[in-house]
Amino acid sequence: MARVLTVTLNPALDLTVQLPALRLGEVNRSESLQVHAAGKGLNVSQVLADLGHQLTVTGFLGEGNPLAFEQLFAARGLADEFVRVPGDTRSNIKLAEADGQVTDINGPGVKVSEAHCTELLTQLLRLAPAHDLVVVAGSLPRGIDRQWFVQLLQTLKSLGVRVALDTSGAALRDGLAATPWLIKPNEEELAEARGIELTESAALTAEARRLQAEGIEHVVISQGANGVSWFSPGATLHANPPKVQVVSTVGAGDSLLAGVLHGLLEGWPAERTLTHATAIAAQAVGQVGFGITDTDGLADLEARVRLQPLSQ
Repeated sequence: MARVLTVTLNPALDLTVQLPALRLGEVNRSESLQVHAAGKGLNVSQVLADLGHQLTVTGFLGEGNPLAFEQLFAARGLADEFVRVPGDTRSNIKLAEADGQVTDINGPGVKVSEAHCTELLTQLLRLAPAHDLVVVAGSLPRGIDRQWFVQLLQTLKSLGVRVALDTSGAALRDGLAATPWLIKPNEEELAEARGIELTESAALTAEARRLQAEGIEHVVISQGANGVSWFSPGATLHANPPKVQVVSTVGAGDSLLAGVLHGLLEGWPAERTLTHATAIAAQAVGQVGFGITDTDGLADLEARVRLQPLSQ
């Protein structure tokens, strides 16, 4: 199995509240409350760890409330290389309704100093060369400017490691210019980053081809219940996921990314990789939390994924 380094610049404690339906302006009673140490890179790490890979995790972590994260690292066997910064790691509230709709209330994150940014870059220079892949995922905390984020991506590329990027907004727009090895936006995130409409499949395909021409080898575009499209050098495929009972969509995209990376790291054919990754994402929406919890159930989901080639 491979050694993977994930970079989560803005982790969070996810407080997932399950309730029948959210009634604005009224008293709502929850059915359950679960708290998870999370953040996109950490979510990817948990799935990859379940798939047998060795994970090192880094980024910025508030020194005021690290316990839940440190417990996660120990439980999942994740090597902790996070830079501790003053303050508390943010909390994100996820209001998950019975019909699968999730309302996110995300905190802003800690404020990172220039000295801590320099410390993390030094950390990456030491860590990255010993890994087969680096995943940079999630939003940016306060104190991080766009120029530094691009510098981080370019530093990783200069070390000769493959970089997978999963972010949104200005971070995605600037990150695309650094031409990472793989990206995994959803349709809305990519449309915003490129400043174009991507409502038609032909427009989506054309934009993915432009990104590949610019130097991004793998373009994975998640489309929610409509599946996922993957533009790779060897194949262009769309996967339709099986129908499942949706509990929470939190972490589904991160699970999809982990599944795609697993197949690429293992050298699997594109069809097997995308089928497996789509099944992992389908299983993720049926649970709260991250990771592969039922291997038999996952095999059943794989059997119900449907692939089709996309027009060139």
